[in-house]
Amino acid sequence: MRCPYCRTPLTEHSAECPSCRLTLDRAASLLGPVPRMTPVVGDLAGVFRQRGKKKLRQAINRLEWNFPQVHFHILAHAFSSEHPFDLNVFWFFNCGALSGEHEKAGKNHTVLLALDPIQSKSSIMVGYGLEPFLSAEALDHILELAGPAWSKRDWIRGTLEVIEGIERLLESSAISVAVGFGLSPLVIAPSRDY
Repeated sequence: MRCPYCRTPLTEHSAECPSCRLTLDRAASLLGPVPRMTPVVGDLAGVFRQRGKKKLRQAINRLEWNFPQVHFHILAHAFSSEHPFDLNVFWFFNCGALSGEHEKAGKNHTVLLALDPIQSKSSIMVGYGLEPFLSAEALDHILELAGPAWSKRDWIRGTLEVIEGIERLLESSAISVAVGFGLSPLVIAPSRDY
């Protein structure tokens, strides 16, 4: 992870950024209270229609079915342009009650897709438990692929592309880990006599 303010590399145990001294408490005091969000699909910007939200929830349910340890959230919101976009996303990720108390540090498998339709910005933030499997470069590439749909204000299509891209990355990582440990990447159901 990098500091959301100055981009200095951080570890999951960094109490503060060694360069700019940013902490979560400082970010929270700077940005104020976190807006209340509907779980899973928080559309504070009003860009998703009801039928589109249903499609998004279905795609997220499929991803979470295949990867039950992962929790995926979407936040469409007009963030303050007074502060860096990544700082706003960091603040919401950590203060928005997206993860439980037992999901800290390497146990955090949360994914947040943040969209700001006013500033035309997006970001994907993942918990420390997913960082080894979802590189920043791969996440940036997924956002680039969704960009054309979002530039046409097709928020649903672009967001579905992000969800599918994350799912493909997780599948690829799972296969790589299985092969690395000499395991079969395929799950074979036990045979049964009937």
